[in-house]
Amino acid sequence: MSDIPEGFKPSGFKGTYLGEVGPYYVKPEDAMLKVGLRITEKHINYVDIAHGGVLTTLADVTLSLQAHRAEDPALNVTTISLNTNFLGPAKLGDWLVAEGKVDRMGKRVCYTSGRILSGDKVIMTMTGVFNIMR
Repeated sequence: MSDIPEGFKPSGFKGTYLGEVGPYYVKPEDAMLKVGLRITEKHINYVDIAHGGVLTTLADVTLSLQAHRAEDPALNVTTISLNTNFLGPAKLGDWLVAEGKVDRMGKRVCYTSGRILSGDKVIMTMTGVFNIMR
């Protein structure tokens, strides 16, 4: 765990899939919960960068987490739409930090946006729409 930046703790996310594509780490900052991921061998594709599916999953996890935490008690949400823009690669060993925010909250739908950074470089932007299961 020594290669995990200070302030990040294991996420505790449930489910086999997230366990397989993680491990994820979280860090509370301001009104958001940042999500971190270290790129390891299992995340790398045939051109030696992180597979797009790994980054897309990180985007979905991060944005849905913001929607989930938007109210107290926490909301159950499912993804309606996820749009991603790949701006740069993530390489083996990179520490990624995903940030997200709620842009608009309705009774049944939540709109979110965010970005994924590798160091100070933005490698992805994303927007998501989530169904609120009230």
